[in-house]
Amino acid sequence: MGFEQLIEKVRQAEVALEAKERQTGADWRQVKSSWRAMWTPGRIVIAGLVSGFIVGRAEPFKKAAGGGTLQLISALSSLFAGGSAQAAASEASDAKQAAETVERKTDGMPPPANDDTPEPPPPYEVPETFRGSGHL
Repeated sequence: MGFEQLIEKVRQAEVALEAKERQTGADWRQVKSSWRAMWTPGRIVIAGLVSGFIVGRAEPFKKAAGGGTLQLISALSSLFAGGSAQAAASEASDAKQAAETVERKTDGMPPPANDDTPEPPPPYEVPETFRGSGHL
């Protein structure tokens, strides 16, 4: 097999790979749209009830409750909720500043100097249940 034939084989393989990539992308878009269309509000409620029943009946979760695992999960969820709330507050403050800038421009006032520095995030508070328990 000559060098030119090898190059032609590589080109054919590249064309076939690109065709497969396009087909995979189209298939994935179809799966995503079908998946989203399938989840109606009634089905979401039914899925929540079934999963809640299954989780409530699971023995490992009942055993984990005594070891502080649920307390750890609760503390971590509040940590993530606090972080997302802080991000939302930051976005709201940016939107407020943008609205004030637009308002000043419409009133003919010069925009303020940009000397606002973001405040540091508040320190994370350790829940009382973990203090002195040796879990940290």
